[in-house]
Amino acid sequence: MFLASSAKPIDDSLQNLVAEIETQNSHLSVVAARQLRYSLQQTTVELTITEPRPFNVLEEFIIRAGIQFEPPPTANELASLLGLDAVFVQSTIKNLQKLQTLAQKSPITVTEQGRLFYDKGAVPQPPYAVQIHAITDSLGETLTFQAEPLNEVVINLPSLASVLQLNEQNNKISTVSLEQIQKSLQASDVGLHVPEVGKIVTAFRVIGSTQTIWRKISLFLIFDAKADKLSIQLRRGKQILDSHSKWLEILLSEGKISLDAVCKLPSESLNFDRESTQNYQNSETEAKLQKLRQQALESSKQKQVIQLRDRQINQSFLEIINAAKQQIIIYCPWIHHLNINDELITLLETLAKRGVWMLIGYGIEADKVILSEIKEKLQAIKTPEGLPSIQIFCLENYPVKEIIVDRQIYLCGSYQWLAVNGYQIPLGESVYQVTIPQQVQEAYEFLSHRCQNHAQQLWQEALENRDTQLAVESLCMWGVLGKAEIALTEIANNNWLELLPIWLNVVIHSLRSNNLGDDSAILKSAFLLLSQVEEEAAFIEPLQQGYRQIISAIAKNNPSTAVNLLSNEVWTQFLRLNIANQSDSPDEFISQQISPPKTRRKTGETEINKKRRTAKNAKNAKSENLP
Repeated sequence: MFLASSAKPIDDSLQNLVAEIETQNSHLSVVAARQLRYSLQQTTVELTITEPRPFNVLEEFIIRAGIQFEPPPTANELASLLGLDAVFVQSTIKNLQKLQTLAQKSPITVTEQGRLFYDKGAVPQPPYAVQIHAITDSLGETLTFQAEPLNEVVINLPSLASVLQLNEQNNKISTVSLEQIQKSLQASDVGLHVPEVGKIVTAFRVIGSTQTIWRKISLFLIFDAKADKLSIQLRRGKQILDSHSKWLEILLSEGKISLDAVCKLPSESLNFDRESTQNYQNSETEAKLQKLRQQALESSKQKQVIQLRDRQINQSFLEIINAAKQQIIIYCPWIHHLNINDELITLLETLAKRGVWMLIGYGIEADKVILSEIKEKLQAIKTPEGLPSIQIFCLENYPVKEIIVDRQIYLCGSYQWLAVNGYQIPLGESVYQVTIPQQVQEAYEFLSHRCQNHAQQLWQEALENRDTQLAVESLCMWGVLGKAEIALTEIANNNWLELLPIWLNVVIHSLRSNNLGDDSAILKSAFLLLSQVEEEAAFIEPLQQGYRQIISAIAKNNPSTAVNLLSNEVWTQFLRLNIANQSDSPDEFISQQISPPKTRRKTGETEINKKRRTAKNAKNAKSENLP
């Protein structure tokens, strides 16, 4: 259950509404609620309005002449054309000019308003005035109109603007344009500006002074466990003010308002038990956390299950991953909850150089811009072999945050930070640090299985589209999980041999980080696969380099194992593909790989390659010249 409303900073007048919100929405918890007041500015405005009437025959002829004749006629020319008394025509023209249908000049010129009315078969009637009340909203700078004035009410509550440390908006209606007035009248639905029927507001003026009117408003700080999000909500009674709430969300994201000020109490008073929010999402998750809580209380396991809270968590997290030797797997429902700062980036770069590989899974798509920025930072971290050290990907949503380091340390809990303008507010987070082998293994099997499924899905998509980038991601994920044999089998079964150099780099990385035995059967399979590679393959050079580096990595620790890998069959392929020199023996080749780079006979290898290509080209040319 969430904390009771009485234990939170909630005004007494809102307790019933808060209870109703939380009862009807099991995934919502009202963290804080305050009743405040906000100001409206009321001003009486006089509008000038014109409405249409059907034009008579002469008016129609005059307007049509002004539109259709080229050049337009004068009053006398039109009177002569129509066979009418010029005085009569001139009098009608003056009346149309007063109605702003014709311009005050000669020849006859029809105004835009005149064209609008003419299309409707009408001319405007003499304008009339209407008084109405303009209401400007200090919250979102909105302008509305209503026929009846607002009643002034005495409200002894703090001002919303002062609580949020915002300047009161003082919008002068006299500075608003006629076009804005017209749009606001239409939005207010008062029926005074209706262009489609010819009813148009042509002018306005302010009458009297502006009056400040106070109204009650409720501000809620609500945590949504389903969306894993803390948000601000404004309500007038039970009505949610969506536009105003979004406006405050924008101000919060821009750092223009403070949550401390909103909630009236210090940030420590915002703590609440968020672990229980997982109940509605996943009963198995809650059972897992409950088991860890119980083990943390048992005297026999207190050293193996340690509970960390709030600000202890980040420091412990950094210390634990800094001690990693081979592998880190992280799962976080929202990727942007990871604090990807300079300190963490530097640490991850150090880990990559040491040979540590990392998988980061998340369950909910964050803002695309944020997600792209995070991925760009993390994927720029490379292993010594030039592979991405960190794989970041989306998994099915799962509410618990988990970290497994070297299959020895397991972190599990509700760790979360709400970052507002660089200031972090703890929300009652707790994490269990577990070193019980069985618990760690169970967690690893669960999380690694999800990662393996994702790697397989990526591989299938890569096969369908022959997408090398997706294939590389799959190979790296299998490498992190110690499943290099799956990767090699897929490469062989699907005849995608150009991926062999990438796979070799993955294996070299695993060998250097002691995540793969140098006598692994998979290495023998990889060496035998050379028989399927053509000498002219486009990827032959990185392939040659990869096999040399594997022999080097193995021979430095166990030369006899390296010799055993170079069976007669394998050695034949090494010579055929120029991985080794024709003049070398396996022992000499291994010796060259473990000696300093300057003593290696790369120049000789290059000469042999040139000689072979020259001989082959000559043979081909001779064949072409045969009759």
